Amino acid sequence: MKKILIIQPIHQEGIKLLQNNSEYEFEVVENIEINFLKNKIKNCDGVSIRTAKLSGDVIEAANNLKIISRHGVGYDNIDLKISKQKNITLAITATANAVAVAEHVMFMILNISKRGSMYDDTVKSGKFNDRNKLPKTVELWNKNILIAGFGRIGQALIKRCLGFEMKVFVFDPFVSKEFIEKRGGTKVDNLSETSKDMDAISLHIPLNDKTKNIINYELLKYMKKNCIIINAARGGIVNEVDLDRALNENLVFGAGLDVFETEPPTENNPLLKNKKVFLSPHTAAFTEECMIRMGKETIQNIFDFFDGSLEDSKKVKL
Repeated sequence: MKKILIIQPIHQEGIKLLQNNSEYEFEVVENIEINFLKNKIKNCDGVSIRTAKLSGDVIEAANNLKIISRHGVGYDNIDLKISKQKNITLAITATANAVAVAEHVMFMILNISKRGSMYDDTVKSGKFNDRNKLPKTVELWNKNILIAGFGRIGQALIKRCLGFEMKVFVFDPFVSKEFIEKRGGTKVDNLSETSKDMDAISLHIPLNDKTKNIINYELLKYMKKNCIIINAARGGIVNEVDLDRALNENLVFGAGLDVFETEPPTENNPLLKNKKVFLSPHTAAFTEECMIRMGKETIQNIFDFFDGSLEDSKKVKL
């Protein structure tokens, strides 16, 4: 019988898959302290992990570990070097969260462009008659948006942008011009140069040495003053101090962040007090439907690995 460790709870629908499969025994743990996990992981064949850090020390302690199934699509919380050394497969829930994240991006763009929080507060605070003093909103119609990263989330997002009759540009060096154009976008080859002509930018790229702080003050100061920056990918892609400065200097219109370089963000993070930023606590995929899909796919990836049917598209190249 294979032993599976579920680090951080997943949706009950995913747990039911394990309960109904007699080939597996499992344990769900909420404690993510390193020494606790090192002890729990020793004899496990598979692990499910959400946002907790799965360090090299923890992975080294695993004697039988063969598959790490990530509840999500990012994997910067997992030590890839040690995983590769131990020949452990890393799988992601590649098909589960695209719709939820794409909808969240549109929600953020609309909230910022329509000044949703400000207008709502005006009515609730009894200042209805001050509406003519409020700053105007902007339309999405005929605006340029750059989607950086054209995986499943980017492909779900373009449909929604086109629904608002936006002009969509796509930066992704790994996706062909034909593939992008077939879906209604225009392929661009230079993120920095293209950004200067955009009314909105939505980031859907991984965090690595090349993308860390790719949105910085040097880039922000050349952008259009009505540009909206959205990051629902990974914290660290946007330099948060630089973004705060650019917003305060009116270099860009606003920003929406679902992810932060440090999570939770520290109290001295300037963006927490910046009224031009709309924030959410890394919950872009937190729809009920998406949590069900991710929970089930996380466990199904483990099953598929052990029976030899795990799709290559769900494996991370280590």
